[in-house]
Amino acid sequence: MTAVANEEAELKLELAPDSADQLEASGLFAGEPDLIAQHAIYFDTPDHDLSKAGLSLRVRRDGSKRVQTVKADGPSAGMFIRPEWERPVPDDEPIIDHTTPIPALLGDRIASLAPVFTVDNERRLWVQGGIEITLDRGHVIAAERETPVCEVELELKEGSAAALFALARQIDAIAPVRIGVSSKAERGYRLLGPAPTATKAPRVVLETEMDAGKAFQAIAAACLRHFRLNEPLVLDHRDGAALHQSRVAIRRLRSALTLFKTLFPDETRRRFNGELRWVAGELGKARDLDVLADQASEGPLLDRIRTARDDAYLGAIAALDSRRARMLMLDLSEWLVIGDWLTDEDRRALREATAREFAANALERFRRKVKKGGRRLEKLDDHARHEVRKTAKKLRYATDFFVALFPEKRERRRHKRFVSALEELQDRLGLLNDLVGAPELLDNLGLADAPEASHLLGHDKKADLLEAAAEAYETFVDAKRFWR
Repeated sequence: MTAVANEEAELKLELAPDSADQLEASGLFAGEPDLIAQHAIYFDTPDHDLSKAGLSLRVRRDGSKRVQTVKADGPSAGMFIRPEWERPVPDDEPIIDHTTPIPALLGDRIASLAPVFTVDNERRLWVQGGIEITLDRGHVIAAERETPVCEVELELKEGSAAALFALARQIDAIAPVRIGVSSKAERGYRLLGPAPTATKAPRVVLETEMDAGKAFQAIAAACLRHFRLNEPLVLDHRDGAALHQSRVAIRRLRSALTLFKTLFPDETRRRFNGELRWVAGELGKARDLDVLADQASEGPLLDRIRTARDDAYLGAIAALDSRRARMLMLDLSEWLVIGDWLTDEDRRALREATAREFAANALERFRRKVKKGGRRLEKLDDHARHEVRKTAKKLRYATDFFVALFPEKRERRRHKRFVSALEELQDRLGLLNDLVGAPELLDNLGLADAPEASHLLGHDKKADLLEAAAEAYETFVDAKRFWR
């Protein structure tokens, strides 16, 4: 029997083990579940060639039945729609033939496929309203390391994808859940590497043939994934680097909403932007104190900053733990994949424009705003200079989002030089912004008059920083545009 390719549409939700117990006992899912003990073996080459190509290969035993599955990566932010190939197999050894992409990918390296990690899982399964509901509790095991798994997967068998999100909201009303962005395979591969740390923004995969609507979906999904990969480290470990990356993810998503604002109604963008600004603001209180603490010397001042920072982290964690934040991420995920903006006839032409054309126009527009706003930079007041900084940041994120749409050698060379100049301008403007913000922050903490605080104000540095920022601006203006 050959492998069968199909499209899998599912919504993955993560929850705590005690919440899973609460959900199961709630009676939300009708009837007794099927109980399935699962043992899965994942295979790859020693160099993890399948993983690098965005594929996973497993043989999973459900009772006495064994099924081999090859999966390709999906959007990875809430709603997973991805191709997979399945076939029954007689034992724990995979069968590799040309009904899957693996032979073409690996060639002679097929012989080096071997087990890399396993997943032991206890699955409870219900089917209701055209949705297959699975509640998984288990562990991913790689050599001497393991990580727990506790998640609900909602797979659409028939009907509208909106039903998945409606059920997710019902579940959250009983047991708090968060959008899941990591498959069991991804968790296994992470166990094979170093201990989890803050995750930086990934490169967005765009194709030159894409239309603008699909490009926005890919960019926004990458931002949501970036946020969700860092959020657990903030919640569980108060990781400062992860908190910073969580804020970066939110800023990038807000920038994407601005870059693509012509594709959807203003009220939609304002609603999501306002909620994202709230989350970023709660995280920003802790981040500002992280930065201030790094600049202070050991002593009473630093002790007071650390105490304030502890309180700020409690506030940040409370915000992330709130239903408001969880529903924001769910609402965004739903809107991205089935929102009414995707069928708005008045905006069809904008949505179906080529991503490359859309990107070139957006990049040109924001470069022009930075150039105009930054003239006579050293003469601007603090507020005007801050506005230039914010626009430059949006332009920087746009260069990250759209780089794959300009793959020619000349374009890549110009991109590197343009980004280098833009980063230098951003850095200089950032230092000036920190300088301006420090007095207000210290005043809010009641520390403005502390003798040790004077060196944090840095008034003597401002003239030099302004001069350096003005030079960086001139270099930026002279940098050739990679999209022309």
